[in-house]
Amino acid sequence: MNIALKFWSGYVRATHRWPIIATIVPFIPVVAIWSIVANSGMFPRAFFPAPVDVMRSFISLTYKGILPDYLQDSLIRLLFGATIGVALGIPLGILIGSSRLAHRICWPVLLFFQAIGDIAWLPILLIWFGFGLTTMTFVIVYTVLFPIVLSTVLGVQSVHRDLARAAQSLGASPIRVLWEVTLPGALPNIITGLRNGLGYGWRALIAVEIIVGTSGIGFMMFDARRAGSTVEILLGMIVLGTLWYIVDAWILAPIERATGQRWGLVTS
Repeated sequence: MNIALKFWSGYVRATHRWPIIATIVPFIPVVAIWSIVANSGMFPRAFFPAPVDVMRSFISLTYKGILPDYLQDSLIRLLFGATIGVALGIPLGILIGSSRLAHRICWPVLLFFQAIGDIAWLPILLIWFGFGLTTMTFVIVYTVLFPIVLSTVLGVQSVHRDLARAAQSLGASPIRVLWEVTLPGALPNIITGLRNGLGYGWRALIAVEIIVGTSGIGFMMFDARRAGSTVEILLGMIVLGTLWYIVDAWILAPIERATGQRWGLVTS
């Protein structure tokens, strides 16, 4: 028992000093089980490759420049679509959240289109725009938009009205009330919506790349299916999960946490 407690306390100290340890350790048993099953002969190696096979594929595709190019294409598409989604979503959310008339007009329409999945648009988008960047951008913007709008509306409506009235009583203009009262109060919810929207947008991008793409990680996985290369499909899945974990856990989550702490929503 004492040995277990000492090991645990040492592990906790190590994770505080090197946080990446807490990320890697939970995957060790997963990789070990995967390796054992792959090397046991239960399945043909071509259908269930081992971790070492995926690593070889990663080195090979990186050396040839294929993986970096595809990854770059996917990231650029996500950034482009997400930027448009944020530019549209935050102002729209502020308008709906701060105006009863806008809420009454826009809210039913918003809920209607939110119920239509992004992939459901693909058949008509292919007729309108064909297989290209416009179709992929539309899907990403559409997917990113709704979480940001809904979270922004919630954030704006959660700001106590007395704060705005107090600012107005001190002579603040409507623009200044919006900038110094409404936006800071809604910012934690906006950041949460941004985090969720980017996550949904990333998944939508991979799905649309599989269907209509000519490059990108999703296209690489679909192209590997046609070639019967299971190892490249697994590699694509690992790259997707690893990249998003890095973006979410090391960038978006700390920003969300820091924003909440800054505006007094959390105490630790």
